[in-house]
Amino acid sequence: MSDAYLAVTVLWGFVFIYAVMATMDFGAGFWSMIYINHAKTKATTIANRYLSPTWEVTNTFIVALVVAVYSMFPKGAYTLGTVLLIPGSIILLLLSIRSAFLVFSHIAEEYKKPLTYISGITGIIIPGLLISVLPITHGSFVTFSDGKETLDLVRLFSSPNEYAFFGFAISSTLFLSSLLLADYSKASQEYDAYNVYRRDAIILGPISFLMAIFIMLTLKSEAGWLYSKMMKDLPFLILSLVLFLIGGLGLFLPSKKVKGKPRLSVIAVTLQYLAASYVYGKAHLPYIVYPEVTIHSAFTDPNSFHAVFASYIAGFLILFPGFIYFWSLFMNDKRYLRRS
Repeated sequence: MSDAYLAVTVLWGFVFIYAVMATMDFGAGFWSMIYINHAKTKATTIANRYLSPTWEVTNTFIVALVVAVYSMFPKGAYTLGTVLLIPGSIILLLLSIRSAFLVFSHIAEEYKKPLTYISGITGIIIPGLLISVLPITHGSFVTFSDGKETLDLVRLFSSPNEYAFFGFAISSTLFLSSLLLADYSKASQEYDAYNVYRRDAIILGPISFLMAIFIMLTLKSEAGWLYSKMMKDLPFLILSLVLFLIGGLGLFLPSKKVKGKPRLSVIAVTLQYLAASYVYGKAHLPYIVYPEVTIHSAFTDPNSFHAVFASYIAGFLILFPGFIYFWSLFMNDKRYLRRS
């Protein structure tokens, strides 16, 4: 494997980890808002209990992602920084608002509800804007002329493919977060909250699947080069579908006290997203922004990459055991799981 492909593999790994963790994080904030007036089910309590220790951990990955782009693909970072100036600024603004209001909602009790509403609404918009980066990289909305890159925002926001990705981001955020909160509720023995989140997952799963089909249909007409390359890995797309069905089946399997095995569903759906993202990422190569910017043209100096890659490996070896320990405590510590 060449250095450029090794670098983009590391980068895509950060993208996938952040996508899954942020999906659960943003979704939990939204569910906390939705069920804030349903005290009997404790659904908001469960969402807040999950949200409290994880949102700061999640944000570390977006920092790692940005640093990885700038350190390994500096020319690509310049192009992305130019065309994403407006949407990127909006994302940063919403992230700041969401983080600030989320913290204040736990401190200012008299303003808890409006602060929760603002953090919940901004939190569910952010995934849609983040995933908007993907249609932009397909090349149809970026003009290259005289060494300058220009993003056509009017064309972007009139594209069905853009709204397909936007809708998929929101539905997937709510689906995956409801699955994880169902699993967390069951581990906490909060069965009323479990039934609420299990119901939400059953509703949102098919919606996410339909949005994924909508993405493929619009890709075929708007980014045919990408659609054709994805179809070459049809077995992995079929595997993704099978994993999705296993995830859905997990919610109906018999279990003690309540129906469903949400842990199986969470694992299966996460693997489903991994399979689908592999197909998309492989088909996107070698382009960062089609057709002008490739991983080879944007790649950093090989010596610099070797130093950066070594530092990433060292950091990963240090941090990964800590993250494993954190999650094992978070999902298995009965004192935290069952506190009121």
